[in-house]
Amino acid sequence: MDLSVLDVIPVASGHSPQQALAGAGELAQRVDKLGFKRLWYAEHHGMQNIASTSPEVMIAHAGALTNRIRIGAGGVMLPNHVPLRVVEQYRTLNALYSGRIDLGIGRASGSDPLTARALRATSGGEFEELMAEVQAFEHHEFPAGHPFGHIRVTPGAISLPPIWMLGSSGGSAQFAGENGLGYAFAGHFSPTPAPPATRAYRENFKPSKEFTSPHVILALNVLCAETNAKAAEIALPVLYALTALERGETRPVLSPEEVRKKGFTGAPDSLGTMARLLIAGDPPTVRARIEKLAFEAGAHEVMVMTLAHSPQDRLRSYELLAQVFQLNQSPPA
Repeated sequence: MDLSVLDVIPVASGHSPQQALAGAGELAQRVDKLGFKRLWYAEHHGMQNIASTSPEVMIAHAGALTNRIRIGAGGVMLPNHVPLRVVEQYRTLNALYSGRIDLGIGRASGSDPLTARALRATSGGEFEELMAEVQAFEHHEFPAGHPFGHIRVTPGAISLPPIWMLGSSGGSAQFAGENGLGYAFAGHFSPTPAPPATRAYRENFKPSKEFTSPHVILALNVLCAETNAKAAEIALPVLYALTALERGETRPVLSPEEVRKKGFTGAPDSLGTMARLLIAGDPPTVRARIEKLAFEAGAHEVMVMTLAHSPQDRLRSYELLAQVFQLNQSPPA
């Protein structure tokens, strides 16, 4: 089974956003060598503990630092963007890193309502309208008489990379299937089980140029350490951060010591919904859980999001995953 990475670029206490962004480059180089298939960057806004606001910038940065791994947006939150700019940006990235770029598109804004309002470049529109505009610009298929039909998208003679629909519902899944897109289910934060949505995707799938058959990515929140005890220690701040997030708190990810001082123990009855989705443990424990969820969802690959206070713990988690899943790692330079 293919494994991929979703990086939200977490900001930890005692670390600046600049350090988090610099660490994203190191992570990109490491997962490239470890044999992960894709590296996607999230789009979130107005959150103190997440520095990933501009996937297209991070894709360009990571592309220059890596050699093999596919790089993409996980994703472009389309309500925040003008469709023409999305087509221009991702055609440009596809030209720079031909064959290595993915375009994931989401319905939500990735932010709170006020921030979402500030991000709107136009009067907005329904997601389906925005998506239709993206595809019309890409294929030059505006209806006769439409004013945008005279626009020539640049750079020309370059196509968009494969488009993936991000979602956690049957509606997103059905849309992805009917339009011949890839489908990525947000199992890292959605309490809704994946199988109904992925089933709807497959049942409604119509082949396209980019996807001749259905392809499902299951995103999961995973933290792997050498032992279950160590994983539980590292996971404590993650459980606290995810639980606090559901209360509207987006402070930097704390250390285990800082969390314990707050009296948080990670007891099951103290956890929020997202925290309960975390898969933490030693390599055999984590692999068994991932394989079970992937099988139930009919997923072709799993995309792992890993949060931790320590950047070294995050890197080590990906290293252990690469080992236990026997990924095809590049030899040391």
